[in-house]
Amino acid sequence: MNIVLYEGFTALDVFGPVEVLGDVEDFRLRYVSLAGGIVTNRQLIRLETEALDTVARGQIVLVPGGLGSRKIIKDARFIAALRQLVDEADYVLCVCTGSALVAETGVLNGRKATTNTRAFHWVADGHPAVEWVRGVRWVADGKYYTSAGVSAGIDMALGFVGDRYGLAAARDIAERMEYRWVE
Repeated sequence: MNIVLYEGFTALDVFGPVEVLGDVEDFRLRYVSLAGGIVTNRQLIRLETEALDTVARGQIVLVPGGLGSRKIIKDARFIAALRQLVDEADYVLCVCTGSALVAETGVLNGRKATTNTRAFHWVADGHPAVEWVRGVRWVADGKYYTSAGVSAGIDMALGFVGDRYGLAAARDIAERMEYRWVE
């Protein structure tokens, strides 16, 4: 599983789903960024990453949101590399404004998706070809899973596990986390 990071990502957008998906035995978690190296989030958490062009394709991709998404969305090299990664992915999971980054690649055009409630207009207005769904925790459309802000990424990740491995597996993970899952 490739977790795409950039400067200014939101910690819970990453680590909520990682807590869920890290319990699935088939998943090997890899943190990736455009150039590789250290990436820092807005709370100054520093993570070592691998370069996007060196990672295995055809896996699950997780794209978190965060204030940094408003800057990185303008980086044509990042968006092109992300497009290649999501095109070749088996599944793409977007948390919060991570959906804006994936929408910028064009792959969500004509699909249902959601995003952070507080950033909804910024995301939806910038990507009118996407069928944005307001007021939901998460949406699945084909291989694309998108969630509303921050903690909704946990619900989305549990929904993904439920779809792939059965509801019992998702409920077991939620119980272990002592998390009240919004199915």
